[in-house]
Amino acid sequence: QVQLVESGGGLVQAGGSLRLSCAASGRTFSSYTMAWFRQAPGKEREFVAAPSWSGGNTNYADSVKGRFTISRDNAKNTMYLQMNSLKPEDTAVYYCAAGPGVIFARRHVAYWGQGTQVTVSS
Repeated sequence: QVQLVESGGGLVQAGGSLRLSCAASGRTFSSYTMAWFRQAPGKEREFVAAPSWSGGNTNYADSVKGRFTISRDNAKNTMYLQMNSLKPEDTAVYYCAAGPGVIFARRHVAYWGQGTQVTVSS
C-alpha cells in the first residue's frame, strides 16, 4: 500500500497564496504518479492538477490555470501545489492522489490521502 500525507492547508484571504505538499511512502512502482484533487461541500471531488512524471506536460483544470502551479520531486516522491490569487471558490478539501499511470480523472486513482482543508475568505 502507498501512504499519502498532505500538508500546507489553512485559512487565507482572497488573493492570498498557499503551498500544498504531498509526500508518498510505502510501495511504489515504475509508473507511479500523483495528482491533486479537491472537493468542496456538496460537490463532487474534482481534478485540479497533475505534474509531469516522465517528461510529459503538466495538466491543470481550467478553473486554476494561471493561478496554480504543480511540481514534483521524483527522488522524494513528493508533489507540490503552489496556489496563488486564491478565490473563495477555491475553498475545499484538497486531496493527494496516486496511481499506476497517468492521472487526470478519479477513475485513474488507486490511493488517496486524507485531505487538507483550504479555506479562502472573502
